[in-house]
Amino acid sequence: METQVKPSDTTSVWRKKPLAAYEADMKKSELKRVLTRWGLTSLGIGAVIGGGVFVLTGIAANEWAGPALALSFMMAGIACAFAALCYAEFASILPVEGSAYAYSYGTVGELFAWLIGWNLILEYMMGATTVAVSWSGYFEKFLHLFNVHPPVWLMNDPVTAQEKAEAMRAAGQAVPDFSFAINLPAFLIVWVVTYILVKGIKEAASTNNIIVMVKVATVIFVIVAGAFYVDVANWTPFIPDPVVDKTGQTHFGFDGIVTAAGIVFFAYIGFDAVSTQAGEAINPKKDVPFAIIASLIICTILYILVSLVLTGMVRYDALDLKAPVAQAFADQGLTWAVYLITIAAIAGLTSVMLVMMLGQTRIFLGMAKDGLLPRNLFASIHPTFKTPWKSTIFVGAIVSTVAALTPIDKVSQLCSSGTLFAFAMICGAVWLLRVREPNLERPYRTPALPVIATLGILANLYLMWNLRHDTKLTFLVWGILGLIVYFLYSRKNSNLNDLPD
Repeated sequence: METQVKPSDTTSVWRKKPLAAYEADMKKSELKRVLTRWGLTSLGIGAVIGGGVFVLTGIAANEWAGPALALSFMMAGIACAFAALCYAEFASILPVEGSAYAYSYGTVGELFAWLIGWNLILEYMMGATTVAVSWSGYFEKFLHLFNVHPPVWLMNDPVTAQEKAEAMRAAGQAVPDFSFAINLPAFLIVWVVTYILVKGIKEAASTNNIIVMVKVATVIFVIVAGAFYVDVANWTPFIPDPVVDKTGQTHFGFDGIVTAAGIVFFAYIGFDAVSTQAGEAINPKKDVPFAIIASLIICTILYILVSLVLTGMVRYDALDLKAPVAQAFADQGLTWAVYLITIAAIAGLTSVMLVMMLGQTRIFLGMAKDGLLPRNLFASIHPTFKTPWKSTIFVGAIVSTVAALTPIDKVSQLCSSGTLFAFAMICGAVWLLRVREPNLERPYRTPALPVIATLGILANLYLMWNLRHDTKLTFLVWGILGLIVYFLYSRKNSNLNDLPD
C-alpha cells in the first residue's frame, strides 16, 4: 500500500511523500550497491567506536559519574536500543539514503522531516568537526612520543593557542607572541577523508574496514591487558556523593550519571549512519536492520567493559581529560602500550570522521532529491566515482575550516541534542506508520512496538532535558534557523508542489 497525499494536503507543511516516490528513487539511484551485511556493520562500528572511548570517557567519569560511568554507558545504550529497533523497521520498509529524515517524510510530514534532517546536519557535520579537533590532539600526543614538539600556533585554533601560550608563560616557559594560529592537522585530516569519500564508497568502506579491525583489536587489548592492573578500591564509592556547583548543576549521584549519559551519547551517534547507506547496500531490507542492531550491541558491550577497566586502573578524579585511556596505561609504566593506544586512537577517530561525513552527504542527497535543498550542489553524482562529489567537497570545506579556526569544547553535547531529538521522533514516527499503514510489507518488525516506541521517546527526551542549559538554548536557536530556511526556500522548492491537485 502507498501513503497517498490528498489534494488538500499539497500546500500543507504536514504533506507527506508518497511511498511510491521512494520506490522510484531506489530504481533511479546512481549509487553503487556494494555494501554487504558485515560491511554495513563495520561502518556502524567505525562510526561508534572513536571519540567516546578515547576522549569522552575521561570527562564523563572525572566530572560527572565517577566509576558509575558504566551505568551511564548502559543508560545511553538502552536509549539508543529503543531507537535502533525502530530504525530497523523503517530501514526494512524504506531502504533509501536519508535515514530518519526520509522515514519521517513518508509518515509524519514535510516540516517534521525537515526538522529532523536539519538536526542530523548538526549531528554529523559538527560531530565530524569535534572529532577532527580530537584527532589533532592525539596526533600531537603521538608526535610528543618521539620528542617532536610543533609550535603552538600550528596545532591549535587562535583562541586555544592563546590560552596555551599564556599557560606556558605562566609556567616560566619562553613562548613568542604570534598573530596567527591554525589547527593544521585538523584541517588536513578532513581533506584526506574528503578525498577518500569523493573517490568512492567501495574505497571508503575498504579503508574503514581496515581501521575498524585495528581499533576493535586495540579496545579488546585495553580491556584484557587493563584488567590485570585494576584496583577494585578505585571503584569505591561506585556512585560518588552528589555535588552541586556554582551554576546549580549536580555532579555525581544519580543526576551526574544521567548527565554523563547525555555526554557519552555522542559516542553512540554512529549507529544510525548505517541507515544512511541503504542506497549502497546489496540487500538493504535485511542487511541494514541487522547491521544497525549488531553494531549497537557490539559497541555497547565494549564501552561498558572499557569504562569499568579505566576507572579501575585510575581513580576517577585522577583521570586525564584529553587522552584518558593512553594516560591510564602511562601511569602504570606501560609506555609501549601508550604508543599502541595513541596510534589506534588516531586511526579510530579517522574512521569516525569518515562515516560521519559520509552520512552527512547522504542526508543532503536525500533532502536535495526532494527539492528541499539545491539539487545542483547536493544531488550531483560524479559520472565516474558515482558519489555526491560536490556535496562531499562542500562538507569538507565547512568541517575543515571550523575545525582549524574554532575552539570546540561543548559541541559533543550539541551534537547529542540533535541526535536525541531525531531518535525520539523516529520512535513516534514508526509507531504512527504501523497504525496508518498496517498492511505494508515489513521484512523486520519491531517487537512490542507500542512499548518500545514509548520508552524510546521518553528515554531520549529525558536525556535531552538533562543536558546543560546553554546546550538546550543553542539547540533552540539552531531549530529556529532551520524553520527560517524551510519557509524561505525549502517549502517553495519542494517536489510535492508539483503533485496534481
